[in-house]
Amino acid sequence: MRLPLHLISLARNAQDDITAEGAFGVTARLLVAVIGIWLAFAPRAGAQQAIWIQIEARPDLQTALDRARTYAARFSDLNGFALGNGWYGLMLGPYSRGEAEARLRRLRATAAIPRDSFIVADRGLGRRFWPITAPTPAQPAQPIPFPPDAQEDTTRAEADETLAEARRSERTLSREERRALQTALQWEGFYSAAIDGAFGPGTRNAMADYQLSRGYEPTGVLTTRQRGALIDDYNTVFDALGLEIIVDEAAGIEIMAPISLVGFSKHEAPFARYDSRTDRQIRMLLISQTGDRATLNGLYDVMQTLEIVPLEGARSKTADSFVLTGQDASLHSYTYARLSRGQVKGFSLIYPPEEARLMTRVAQMMRDSLRSTGDAALRPPLGADVGRYRLDRLAGLEIRQPIQSRSGFYVDGTGMVLTTTDGLAQCTRITIDEEYDAELQVLDASLGIGLLKPRQSLAPIAFATFFDGAPRLRSDIAVSGYSFDGALGAPTLTYGMLTDVQGLQGEESIERLSVRTTPSDAGGPVFGPAGAVVGMLLPKNEGGRVLPPDVRFAADAVALKALLAARGITVAKDGRDGVMAAEDLTLLAADVTVLVSCWN
Repeated sequence: MRLPLHLISLARNAQDDITAEGAFGVTARLLVAVIGIWLAFAPRAGAQQAIWIQIEARPDLQTALDRARTYAARFSDLNGFALGNGWYGLMLGPYSRGEAEARLRRLRATAAIPRDSFIVADRGLGRRFWPITAPTPAQPAQPIPFPPDAQEDTTRAEADETLAEARRSERTLSREERRALQTALQWEGFYSAAIDGAFGPGTRNAMADYQLSRGYEPTGVLTTRQRGALIDDYNTVFDALGLEIIVDEAAGIEIMAPISLVGFSKHEAPFARYDSRTDRQIRMLLISQTGDRATLNGLYDVMQTLEIVPLEGARSKTADSFVLTGQDASLHSYTYARLSRGQVKGFSLIYPPEEARLMTRVAQMMRDSLRSTGDAALRPPLGADVGRYRLDRLAGLEIRQPIQSRSGFYVDGTGMVLTTTDGLAQCTRITIDEEYDAELQVLDASLGIGLLKPRQSLAPIAFATFFDGAPRLRSDIAVSGYSFDGALGAPTLTYGMLTDVQGLQGEESIERLSVRTTPSDAGGPVFGPAGAVVGMLLPKNEGGRVLPPDVRFAADAVALKALLAARGITVAKDGRDGVMAAEDLTLLAADVTVLVSCWN
């Protein structure tokens, strides 16, 4: 549901007004606002009254006329009326109430008019002072007729505004209007400094560059017409978005949204989903759930597994908020969420790359306007963990899946991991346990062994010890691996037998095993009876031969230790011949074995 904006909270803007105009300006604006609100909602009789948007009021006629000339370059439906008590108001309209509310939202959203502009009815408005020949308030405004020669003279005069005249008209601009010009120059790519309303050297240079690009003399001071053209071009882009403040009562969120491009689809915690209305393929999610910092952190982790957050892009997180940006060749997104008073509220804006320039600006507007409307929040499914429940089953979202999963194991206290090289060459990203990014340090193509280094410092609970000696033939072994691509959340132990200490063609660094495993077990450790590693399971590669289903091969411990020693990694060794209890081996395998995921 949309939030009616005809009653604007003036308190939100009081601080800005104090800064811009001083305490007297605030009092005056509040006085005019109260009068305007009374006029808008006073009892009406007879025919429906025309509705206006009051954008400014001035305490003398001459100043009001000067301001009207400035606004008239941008708004063809500008009118001026006496308000009484020596005040003169500038209005846009007339409209129906619905039209007025919609236009007020759009113009305020793009800073085209002051933020404290509001709606008034024509009841009680005094004489019209702008334009002088315009119709009465109750009738639609019509274009003012000009004889052909007069029209040409007016156009020529506007086009030939001198530098001194441009400076004089510029001095009448309010702080909000100056900020709006800087915003428009920034949008056009000419200005990159702060939006502060101060026209320093950076703004002047930007204005001169803009003038040059349009074929004007680069004076660094925009004429009335040039200012109007700049703002009109900026507004034209944003008008098509239908930017309006909406309130999602179920989610407890108030936010500015491009409602011409997105429409509500459904609620399914923690999301309110808004799908694309056009072929521009822009989508929006509102995020709403109760929780604490653990909830926020869980959401931060899980959101990055979703397809709507591509892998590339900046990520940042504080104690009470986070930002996720994602981008690839087909999709960009911006996600923001914050924790306040036991609630996590936020949004995701998803769009194609060609919309990035515009949507980056829209995302900032959404972030600036995001507010919680109370205690309402979307609730997760009954019995689900608020912070970590699977989001791939909610609101039609898809969780990002790795293109390949294999196993590996820690070999030292810094988190270095041995794994198989099978498929690693095609990975754009490698993760350990789907949580820690890693990079390939060593690649032994002849043995099919890879050594991964985590990009962040890790301290594993345990790491492998290697059997120091020659394993006995036909001794029991156990392969630890993520047999089901990590679906179980823990490695599986598969028991078998060591049948030979060399390969089928006599390879000394290869062991032959009798064990039934799955492709994702490859890279996992092969434990001997006492719990020491005797090898690493290799992927099934039969070279065109059909071998019995229980025949598998492993790189032996001697080859693994040599590779690690070459990298300066001293391994732990164990030559004991005992037998470790099955439950102890299961715990050891869980601490040592990792899931290695390949992403693309």
